[in-house]
Amino acid sequence: MKAAPRPLAIALLLFTLAGCASSGDYPSLALRDAERVAGSASAAPAEAEAPIVLPPPGADTLTRIDGLLGAAREAHARFQRKQEATRRTVGSARGASIASDNWVAAQVALADLQSARSGVVTALAELDGMYVDARVAEAATVSPTAQAIGSARDTVESWVAQENAAIASLAGTLRS
Repeated sequence: MKAAPRPLAIALLLFTLAGCASSGDYPSLALRDAERVAGSASAAPAEAEAPIVLPPPGADTLTRIDGLLGAAREAHARFQRKQEATRRTVGSARGASIASDNWVAAQVALADLQSARSGVVTALAELDGMYVDARVAEAATVSPTAQAIGSARDTVESWVAQENAAIASLAGTLRS
């Protein structure tokens, strides 16, 4: 018989709450006059932002760029010297059967040419790393340092593209 008081207590609580809710005297949720935005203030004039002036690249950065550009230039010159000899070797292997002496010599010459390309690719990788570091350090602006690195990077990247095209062409000739 102890269970009966519990449902009775819940029913009384519900009737009490229902009585409170039925009064209908709730405040309105509409905007009040004090909450409306009104006024004649105008926005402050925009101040001209001072241009961000970043320092030019340091001497150590310029020295490193020049060193990488010089190394890439030398590697590209080596590549070009080997390219003509490779072209002759590959030309003599055109139409030769796979594993013939001429074909093997052409494969070795092509591998040697690809090896000569590594100096330019290594310099490009270094310049890429420097460029990323410079761009991250200067956030949204392109600094003179990043511009100097980017210019050297573009030059070396064009050499890599030339070398890739030469190797692809020679390899295609060998397959023909």
